Amino acid sequence: TSSVISVKNDSILKLNFENVYKLYQKQDYIIALTNLLELLEKSKELESNYWIYKCNFLLGEIYRKTNKFEKSLLFYKQSLAIVTLPVVEKSNSRFSDLDYVKTLFKVGISYHSVNISIDMTNKLSKYDSIKLAVKKKSYIDSALLTYKKIEQLPELNPQIENLKGAAYNNISNIYEEDSVFTQAEYYAKKAINIHKKNNDHLKTATSLNILANISLSQKKYQKAKALYSEAIDLIKNNNNSNAIRTKADLYYNLAWAMRNLEEFEAYDFQEKSFEIEEDIRDKEFKGIIEEISAKYDVDVAKRNVRQEEENKRLKTQRTYSIFGIILLLVIIILGYWLVINNLQQKNLALNLSKTKLIQDQNIEKLKSESQVRVLNATIDGKESERKQIAETLHDSVSALLSSANLHLQATRKQFNGATPVEIDKTQEIILEASHKIRDLSHTLISSVLLKFGLTFAIKEIAEKFSNSELNIETEINNVERYHQSFEIKVYNIVQEFVNNILKHSKAGNALIELEQKQDKLFIIISDDGIGFDKTKITSKDGLGLNQIDARIQMMKGKFKIDSSKNNGTQILVELPVLEKEEPSLV
Repeated sequence: TSSVISVKNDSILKLNFENVYKLYQKQDYIIALTNLLELLEKSKELESNYWIYKCNFLLGEIYRKTNKFEKSLLFYKQSLAIVTLPVVEKSNSRFSDLDYVKTLFKVGISYHSVNISIDMTNKLSKYDSIKLAVKKKSYIDSALLTYKKIEQLPELNPQIENLKGAAYNNISNIYEEDSVFTQAEYYAKKAINIHKKNNDHLKTATSLNILANISLSQKKYQKAKALYSEAIDLIKNNNNSNAIRTKADLYYNLAWAMRNLEEFEAYDFQEKSFEIEEDIRDKEFKGIIEEISAKYDVDVAKRNVRQEEENKRLKTQRTYSIFGIILLLVIIILGYWLVINNLQQKNLALNLSKTKLIQDQNIEKLKSESQVRVLNATIDGKESERKQIAETLHDSVSALLSSANLHLQATRKQFNGATPVEIDKTQEIILEASHKIRDLSHTLISSVLLKFGLTFAIKEIAEKFSNSELNIETEINNVERYHQSFEIKVYNIVQEFVNNILKHSKAGNALIELEQKQDKLFIIISDDGIGFDKTKITSKDGLGLNQIDARIQMMKGKFKIDSSKNNGTQILVELPVLEKEEPSLV
């Protein structure tokens, strides 16, 4: 009996966790967090170590994605404590080696992230600054120790190998920040070997980028340039989002290395989508430039010494005066050249940053526009399908039922005596079916809307949803008949807002206002309910606020919500009117 109860409890915990995980995937972190904390307490009551581990791990993920790294570290460490229990305590096979390595890696990332997030730029006293520095050192040492534990584990499968590679990348970054370049290079190369073994070009390119950054920090610009070029060649034909972002970083870093090599073609390569040419000036050319510069500096020094000596002996000689003027002109020209050169370098860095920002903005804009189009296509399809089904039910099915009823009525007259009971029952069934078809047709799309327009349809909504707890009033001015698709869209938007009032507002009174001014239709829906915090809205099920906003955008309208807790809600919608098509008369 106890085993049956245990299996039942495990199934319930599993179902609840799956529901929370769906909220997490939708980035609805506030609701997911609340439900997950409740599920964690329930798992502790049932002493289910597996689901305690799963809840703690997911809590760590949520806090990490919301940049609360110290809280994420707390929950990752709690999940690590569960997964490292002896085999007998952790229910044998429910935990895998991958669970342990993955959790250990998340703990290391959290230590690392907390260290990065500590702000050292605040104006602190000397004592506080020392305390903060010690705290940062403690976190970075803990991160390094955690990553080193992963290093000591055997490579049991490609997934664990990939996690080890990621840990090596992070170790390399830590050593680079401390200028321990030998160790930094060692771990970056270990990561590269793992990713090359698994034939993962993108991760190999990422590790090559880290190795090149180490060379850049050591001012080994030529070596850094070669590594950046190798990484770009690996992923030049890979066009997924992660590869595009990695390529952008690689191109930016490559341009920076070339700038330090005084190869000002870097900006041209950026403008031409980083199509870098292979035939560039080598170290020999740079050596010639350095040799000329050194010789020039020596000559200038000698001239200065001679000039000082000659000025002491022959201050009145005209020749040395002319020489001094010429030297001054050379210095001015050289200074001008240095200023121009410095401006070119600053412009290069600025243009690279600006181009990267524009690319990121364009990608986000395309994603947003695509989502809006897909959403509106889905809603349009639903509205069209509902209208088609309603018309079919009303025009075809209802007509067939009426025809069947007339035929039965005619049949009834052919009997001289009593009519068979089957005919009476059949007519009753047909009548009931007709009523249900009419009700279903009206549910799919309002017949009042189709026949009489928005004014009567909105009043019908107010009358239908008003009750003893909620009174809905309407104020409709100057509203005419419009294009049918426009009326359906407006009706659905108003109906959804009214549904939200019924579900969430706890209001006693609501008002729906419609008014046409010139070529704009203005909709104002207000209630005296509990209101809500707009900043905490992330996503809604079904036709939610975000989806209504997308629909209004596609109708080229404007949408605004004015609400706060315990102060009611007012919704303002402005839509350009889509006029009813006039019939063409012959």
